[in-house]
Amino acid sequence: MNIVNAKKKLLVVEDDPGLQQQLRSIFKQYEVLVVAKRTEALIELRRHEPPVVLHDLGLPSDLDGIEERLATVAEILSLAPHTKVIVITGNDDRLNRVRALALGAHDFYHKPIDVDVLSLIVNRAFRVYELEDENRRLTREMGASPLEGIIATSDAMLRVCRIIEKVAPTNATVLLLGESGTGKELLARAVHRLSGRAQERFVAINCAAIPETLLESELFGYEKGAFSGAHKQTAGKIEYAQGGTLFLDEVGDMPAALQAKLLRFLQERVIERIGGRELIPIDVRVVCATNRDLAAAFSSGGFRQDLYHRISEVTVNIPALRERRGDSLVIAQSLLHDRAQRHGRSLRSFTPDAINAIQSYAWPGNIRELENKVNGAVIMAEGARVTAADLGLGSPDSETDCLNLKQARQRAEHEALRRALALASGNMSRAAELLGVTRPTLYDLLEKTGMRPAEH
Repeated sequence: MNIVNAKKKLLVVEDDPGLQQQLRSIFKQYEVLVVAKRTEALIELRRHEPPVVLHDLGLPSDLDGIEERLATVAEILSLAPHTKVIVITGNDDRLNRVRALALGAHDFYHKPIDVDVLSLIVNRAFRVYELEDENRRLTREMGASPLEGIIATSDAMLRVCRIIEKVAPTNATVLLLGESGTGKELLARAVHRLSGRAQERFVAINCAAIPETLLESELFGYEKGAFSGAHKQTAGKIEYAQGGTLFLDEVGDMPAALQAKLLRFLQERVIERIGGRELIPIDVRVVCATNRDLAAAFSSGGFRQDLYHRISEVTVNIPALRERRGDSLVIAQSLLHDRAQRHGRSLRSFTPDAINAIQSYAWPGNIRELENKVNGAVIMAEGARVTAADLGLGSPDSETDCLNLKQARQRAEHEALRRALALASGNMSRAAELLGVTRPTLYDLLEKTGMRPAEH
């Protein structure tokens, strides 16, 4: 089978022949598998593993039938927990709609059928499945990935990862710039892990967390009797990192007097312990990080310009989470999987309102805030899936922006193209494969959206 041309599979569980035909007609872009009974549904589920299932619960008056169909929903999710089940209900059947969602159904739609709205719901379910599947792949590969712990699907963060991979094998001093919570220490560890110093120590010190009076001795060490309480000779963090990597976090908060001493060390690669006279040669890779604007800081006298130039041989600007389109949901899914295992919960996914909230929220605290929100939600969630309320996120104000179906389709199509090109690093054949289209179709889509391959 040609993988590029293979259609995505949609399983429809529906016993009304007329509605079966209507759904086949609506979803011609998918390979629609239609069954009428529970046993048939489970056979097709095992055989084809469809990402999305569309399941009609029937009329509220058919109590026995609804119980049977709800049991089918439960069994589908038990056999294929990642599958997105969308239930179709009667317009006034709120009770069974809630019951299906409590079992873990992804979404619902009530009759009568509106082709555009139902198509949007199904297409969105396929998109969510693809994001989660991509996240599971990244999670599986994470143990072998040099950028351990870093999840990046947006082009902004993929560029950062490529810079880290290029600079890591060198001995250049690296300056990581980014807001608090953007993962600066993870990237510093990636620099160390990809370098020739990977078998030596990675030593981190937070320059903002240690009082000024103690920071010098922490960095440079001291001799016995150098000051009150110095009962023995003690090596500092710089010396301790000999042969490895020294990570100076929040270097922008380093006191002015200590900046001069750090500059001398970076220039001469020797240190003197406090109270000592011996010059100790040091071979260490230095990586610095800060959330401050150092250019503005040295303009105001808060940071030495000569030290800034010394520590910024290579500068890496880390985007905030709000600037990493698509990453927040993928990271949230990874965190959900990890925290659910850690807390012994069986939570599998987020509800549509939670997904919308995650993607719409600005995340001023970046990944650290996202991590805290997901962790708390896993502990507090009462249903089978995490809701926006569990996350402590209200309905986003921008929700009404997506009501125009034509605009929503255009935005979704443009985003899918952009991300496929980014993931494929501009390889058009690979991008077409990711999108499930042929190369000519991909070029037609790019022309229609006004994108060029280089714009990803």
